[in-house]
Amino acid sequence: MRVAIVGGKLQGLEAVYLAKKAGWEVVLVDKNDGVPAVELCDQFLMLDVTKVLEWIPILKDIDLIIPALENLEALNSLVRSAKYAGVPLLFDKESYAISSSKIYSNEMFARTGVPSPNPWPKCTFPIIVKPSGASGSEEVYKVNSTTEFRSFSEKGLTDWVIEEYLEGPSYSLEVMGFLGVYKVLHITELHMDKNYDCKRVIGSAILSSALREEFEQIGLSLAKNLNLNGIMDIETILHKGKLKVLEIDARLPSQTPVSVYHATGINMLEILGRAFVEGKPWQDFQIREKQGVIYEHIHVTKDKLEICGEHIMSGSGPLHLYPDFFGADEALSNYIPGKTDWVATLIITGKNLQAAWINRDIVLKAIQNEWGIRQYFDPFPMDDECKEVICASVR
Repeated sequence: MRVAIVGGKLQGLEAVYLAKKAGWEVVLVDKNDGVPAVELCDQFLMLDVTKVLEWIPILKDIDLIIPALENLEALNSLVRSAKYAGVPLLFDKESYAISSSKIYSNEMFARTGVPSPNPWPKCTFPIIVKPSGASGSEEVYKVNSTTEFRSFSEKGLTDWVIEEYLEGPSYSLEVMGFLGVYKVLHITELHMDKNYDCKRVIGSAILSSALREEFEQIGLSLAKNLNLNGIMDIETILHKGKLKVLEIDARLPSQTPVSVYHATGINMLEILGRAFVEGKPWQDFQIREKQGVIYEHIHVTKDKLEICGEHIMSGSGPLHLYPDFFGADEALSNYIPGKTDWVATLIITGKNLQAAWINRDIVLKAIQNEWGIRQYFDPFPMDDECKEVICASVR
């Protein structure tokens, strides 16, 4: 199958990676030739998909279009051009319109009884303030007092979401939908850096059977309410023993689909893409965890190794896929021999989660030893201030 992936940043990187694992031929399209996914595709086209006269002729040899961007003008153009060319587009415009607005999403949560953080002013400090239309952790602020909140209010908070700050482990779950058939996939655990950007995905989330069932039912309920035709991910936090939904995104996410692929062998993009091309839902299938997986972002310089949020990968330029990278199963990295400042996404597995952690420590030690690095930083949000783990050696 020959697919066009539009957008080569982090969503595009995820899409290209999974498409290649499915054995598909990948044409990557982006306005910028320095995007992270540019080296992983079979063919790269530098063009603007809103320029229809340039874009339409390319579609005659394409079986499926996969959007991997959040530019509304480009997405609307893709909807029109896909319809004109008669090529399936893996995108649900209506669901995306709701999920891309935290205000609309929260209204749906309240209307359908989905557990979520209490909105301001029905909560006390600390609170979280975030823009309604931003992606992921972008511009998320923790506000601890009336004085801090007043400074935010003076700037104007139109189209911002204000809600209670919750502490606890974070989890993610993807749901696929097609023609009224829905499927929840595999729950992963998310670890955040000090700016609430995901720095690590654990492919083996530790949750009780009851909480897993509750999370899956929440996912199915949301997909049905959206009448989802595509894919979405749901992020929750386990606060005082109760799951609360933080946000949903009705588009292919980054980080977790690759983690799910390595944990279970399930390639969600392949399954959903074939459904769109064949015009019929998938046959039901079982999801079983086969191995432990740790998916983690690192930044290496001459004197330190730091675990960082996903944002470090977006501006790193073209990435290469390396097998057996200092002992990691695979790595996506801008590293080349001789480079002293580089980033990498490490994909590390083991027969179970404990084995994956042991292997992860071996990999980080190998990197530290190669460059003589003694300092290891692992920033994370904690209590009322951001602290960091600083070690002379790993664990």
